[in-house]
Amino acid sequence: MYAAGRLDADSEGLLLLTDDGRLQHRLTDPRRGHWRRYQVQVEGTPQPADLVRLAEGVVIQGWRTLPARVRAIADPDLPERDPPIRHRLSVPTAWLELELREGRNRQVRRMTAAVGLPTLRLVRVGIDLMDGGPPLTLTGLAPGQWRELRAAESRRLSRGRP
Repeated sequence: MYAAGRLDADSEGLLLLTDDGRLQHRLTDPRRGHWRRYQVQVEGTPQPADLVRLAEGVVIQGWRTLPARVRAIADPDLPERDPPIRHRLSVPTAWLELELREGRNRQVRRMTAAVGLPTLRLVRVGIDLMDGGPPLTLTGLAPGQWRELRAAESRRLSRGRP
């Protein structure tokens, strides 16, 4: 069994498991450009310039991230996290939706920190299959719940195999 992408211990959300090594490679290869969508709770109040920097790419650990899609969003009203995130009464928080085509180790956390907005909570909510159809999402799943791919999703994944 292979995980098509990874989530660190402090992150949560969508994880696609497969027994097809080629499919796993195709979905995680940055050259394929599969967009991954995250909802990110950050410490602080993002300014428009922060969003521009994230969208254009930031330098972290000596390399520049690829351009990203980013926007401020309302609190997505997610279920409580276990263990809960830390709360500080005097520091505001905000939510961003961030989409990346690459998935380096702790990249989202490093990107938000680079613009002065440390990540408090990180949830992967979607993976675009890059076939013009809707992305795979967490819609209808509670934390800890899983489901098998629907027949149409399986067909979509099969069409893109080398």
